[in-house]
Amino acid sequence: MANPKEVELLGLWVSPFVRRVEWALKLKGIAYDYIEEDILNKSALLLRLNPVHQKVPVLVHAGRVVCESFLILEYIDETWKQIPLLPRDPYDRAMARFWASVAEGQLLANAWVASCSEGEEQERAIKVATEALGHIEGVIKGKAFFGGEGIGYLDLAIGWVAYWLPIWDEVGSMKIFDPAMFPATAAWTGRFIEHPVIKENLPPRDKTVVYCRQKRSQMLASKSHA
Repeated sequence: MANPKEVELLGLWVSPFVRRVEWALKLKGIAYDYIEEDILNKSALLLRLNPVHQKVPVLVHAGRVVCESFLILEYIDETWKQIPLLPRDPYDRAMARFWASVAEGQLLANAWVASCSEGEEQERAIKVATEALGHIEGVIKGKAFFGGEGIGYLDLAIGWVAYWLPIWDEVGSMKIFDPAMFPATAAWTGRFIEHPVIKENLPPRDKTVVYCRQKRSQMLASKSHA
């Protein structure tokens, strides 16, 4: 068990990238100190710890700094061996990383763009995101979790789909995540979000919707002035 002072996490309450790191820490029972960041007014600490990207999450463990949520997940898994997140088999590990990359680059990126855009731009983003979700559906079909019988690395990587994607659909007046079209994914989201560690560590929905609506308005306004 880590001493709280040994592990610090710089984050933002609404960030799915930060939450996946928190889920990993809590699943493994690792004590940590959480430091909330104001992304619009970045602290000197954040700029010092992550001068390259200047983003959260940032994990600090015994003075060592790790940035980027996927890298942090792997660092956590390799540092604290209890409740392994990544599969032991090298091929299965490679596939978990591959599908995490697909979900991040094609599904998440385009779902976010779609939620903050209109017209043809939104339609294109919805198309790519929906196609990516179809691939994810094929991976989870017939399984309780991506990690098998319990939550693993890929579940944490794609966990945002269970909570943030329906919100983004609502904010963008769109429908990427259709449970009728993706029944296996829908069943997985239900199991995932009801897990005590996940359920107890989600941002308030109402507050998240307000935040995302504000972001949509800001991005649409910036495009109109471009």
